[in-house]
Amino acid sequence: MTPTRVADVIVIGAGIIGAACARELARRGQQVLVIDAGLHGATAAGMGHLLVLDDNQAELDISRYSVNRWRELGPQLPDDCAYRNNGTLWLAANEEELAAAEAKSGNLRAEGIRCEMVPGHALQAMEPILRDGLHGALRLPDDGILYAPNTARWMLDNPRITRRRAKVTVLDGNRVRLEDGSWLGADAVVLANGIQAVELCPELPIAPKKGHLLITDRYPHPVTHTITELSYLTSVHNSSGASVACNIQPRPTGQLFIGTSRQFDTLDPEVDGWLLARMLKHAASYAPGLAQLNGIRAWAGFRAATPDGMPLIGEHPAQPGLWLAVGHEGLGVTAAPATADLLAALLWSEAEPIPAAAYAPRRYLGETVHA
Repeated sequence: MTPTRVADVIVIGAGIIGAACARELARRGQQVLVIDAGLHGATAAGMGHLLVLDDNQAELDISRYSVNRWRELGPQLPDDCAYRNNGTLWLAANEEELAAAEAKSGNLRAEGIRCEMVPGHALQAMEPILRDGLHGALRLPDDGILYAPNTARWMLDNPRITRRRAKVTVLDGNRVRLEDGSWLGADAVVLANGIQAVELCPELPIAPKKGHLLITDRYPHPVTHTITELSYLTSVHNSSGASVACNIQPRPTGQLFIGTSRQFDTLDPEVDGWLLARMLKHAASYAPGLAQLNGIRAWAGFRAATPDGMPLIGEHPAQPGLWLAVGHEGLGVTAAPATADLLAALLWSEAEPIPAAAYAPRRYLGETVHA
């Protein structure tokens, strides 16, 4: 069946990745149709932490570029996007972690990223919620936070972007079929719907990684930074089992996000009480005052994880016209600007803003098959 041409580009997914891609394409003069099924995705479930990570060069490239772009976008964002340049404090609980923090500091400085070591005796003056006895911390002042659902909506508020609530059931290169049987076409289709992408492309190497968060009531608390333990980095890259790590994020409302957990081998969207309790107890071991706060809501969501932890950004090797922007795991909000800019550069065969090879879909999907 001949598809109806509806736009220059069709973007599937209206979360932060799809919205960022649509915004960049519209900025380049494209008419963009964003199709979204209205499911509860990772954008709504996540913390909105904007942070530089350096476990490997690809992770550093995409996060550094994006944090810089968010800082540029910050003054344009409306108040309800809740953007703040509050910085991250990576806590070292022992001498081994302190040595890791110092090594991390050296690596980041060598890459031109601002950071500083904070001695243990100075931590409580900086963040009174923290317990005694921590050995120190690494502070990254350029990290930030935002409220991702409102930021995605702001990105989609563009006269060149049309939104449609519908479910895509079939992908065929630059054509899509909707649940009602109609076929739509464009010059390109961008798949950016997170974990749901595997329903349309089951060959994608993406697995769900479940996580929990809790938000507290409003308090006149003194927390300024996003407070994270260094072992969080280990939990991010775990490939099996369940893990927890301390992650405390202040919200402009006076509330706190408390996290975080990661677990494979489950598709159950319900909150796991045992893991939530373990997560909160662990966070309170760094910040004892958390135990006195009222939690008003807890929830779980799923991150779309690839085997190497890096997203898939680029054209599908076996489906010319289908472009992928999926598999960001817990880095989706941070990495949205780099993903959008890189995808657009690849679409137009321009210079890459960051090296593309580490995110290329062909690393899992093989070489291009030409019709």
